[in-house]
Amino acid sequence: MLKVAIDAMGGDFGCKPIVDGLLLAFKKDRHFEAILVGDKDELLPLIPHKFDSRITILHTTDVISMSDHATDALKRKESSAYKAIELVRNGEADAYVSAGHSGASMSLATLRIGRIKGVSRPAIATLMPTADSTTLVLDVGANVDCDANNLKEFAIMGQAYAEDVLGIDSPLVGLLSNGEEESKGNEVTKSAFSLLEQLPNFIGNVEGSDIFNGSVDVVVCDGFVGNIMLKTAEGVADTIGKIIKNNLRRSLVSITGAVLMRKVFKKLKLKVDYAEYGGAPLIGVKAPVIIAHGKSNAKAIKNAIFQALHSADSNLSDDIENSISKYKG
Repeated sequence: MLKVAIDAMGGDFGCKPIVDGLLLAFKKDRHFEAILVGDKDELLPLIPHKFDSRITILHTTDVISMSDHATDALKRKESSAYKAIELVRNGEADAYVSAGHSGASMSLATLRIGRIKGVSRPAIATLMPTADSTTLVLDVGANVDCDANNLKEFAIMGQAYAEDVLGIDSPLVGLLSNGEEESKGNEVTKSAFSLLEQLPNFIGNVEGSDIFNGSVDVVVCDGFVGNIMLKTAEGVADTIGKIIKNNLRRSLVSITGAVLMRKVFKKLKLKVDYAEYGGAPLIGVKAPVIIAHGKSNAKAIKNAIFQALHSADSNLSDDIENSISKYKG
């Protein structure tokens, strides 16, 4: 039975949404257990007795806050994040989930759990909505500066994740650039293009709009560009929502139309709601690490847990290692 280590104290709203999300996950899947790492006095009152056999609490009161430096995480051995990562490192848990300090989780996972053999740098991936499905984009923040070989590794890791965890057969991989032509891009992306040509299902350069039109399954970029893209997309989605709400209030006709289209609006909301996707996997470390949004609600935590379970139940690490070795050089 798979076991997930959860940093129960790291989110912006304390441990309640974390525990609530875990309980939602239990209702959907009876075949896993969890270790909640955090303050026992705060956690126990939130857990119904019927789940006692499936939940273990590892007590600690130290929490790495958002204002703390990520580099301090390695010194804070009594923190909830450190202790949860150590459970995975020691084989006492199969995966890690946290809505806490993302930099701390990345540092701890990379240095304590370790990288998959052949991986130079782990990458944070995220799912972006398309009309009918999603596009996996990496890196979106772990590596601000990358070289061509890093981008090649991201492509390999992204393709493996799309196959093993998302269940996409022969996922198409694109390199994010400022034009589809091979000659477009900066020096790094031009060099990366020639390396990526040896990979199966590489379709060449893609533009920002391709992330959302469903023409590609995996998009590769450095963490600087990826993070700007992610935050821009979040801002656009939020603005569109506000524009729709403001205009719907202006006339009876608009209100009537909104009532008739409520199912359409509901589906649109689900598409752009980060809670539907759970969290961002840190791909390239030896065990599943899912970094959820600090403002995650119970639904987001539930889905982050399922991401972790699906990764742990796959051959992701072996497939990444084998592909890195196969396309080395």
